[in-house]
Amino acid sequence: PPLTAQLSLLLCPGEKGDRGERGMQGKFGKTGVAGSRGHAGPKGQKGSVGAPGERCKSHYAAFSVGRKKPLHSNDYYQTLIFDTEFVNLYDHFNMFTGKFYCYVPGIYYFSLNVHTWNQKETYLHIMHNGAEVVILYAQVSDRSIMQSQSVMLELQEKDEVWVRLYKGERENAVFSDEYDAYITFSGHLIK
Repeated sequence: PPLTAQLSLLLCPGEKGDRGERGMQGKFGKTGVAGSRGHAGPKGQKGSVGAPGERCKSHYAAFSVGRKKPLHSNDYYQTLIFDTEFVNLYDHFNMFTGKFYCYVPGIYYFSLNVHTWNQKETYLHIMHNGAEVVILYAQVSDRSIMQSQSVMLELQEKDEVWVRLYKGERENAVFSDEYDAYITFSGHLIK
């Protein structure tokens, strides 16, 4: 055919052909920007009950003892033995030895109160494992008075704390009588 007829065949579209076969999948594109957070979903059902936990373990230690008998110094150091028990939790204070035995390690507060004797010196120590920690002292006087001493100590298990009457050159004594406890020694676990 002439050239013009050939050109018109190329420029004029023909009828639409049949759909071709599906091509192979292309490569994944770059990850897009994250979308905004969606709305909260509905509340779920209540869960089942869990296993029971361990009981809270609390440790205590406390004592308060008194003495109704006076005591005079001897030619040696004397452990102050107490005859009246106000509080003695779990028997940590031994009434026969006059000593507190630590079964619960921690910080303890101890206090000692005594009544002095007229014309006599009063000289005691609060002891910790054989060492003097603090002293309670009153000079010789015409008047008897109440004296006190206190201390906080960090104790380990099996430590011992007690009160000891000092062997002085002069007569050393603490006053009490059979009706009232003029001498008291107390201690308790703080932490």
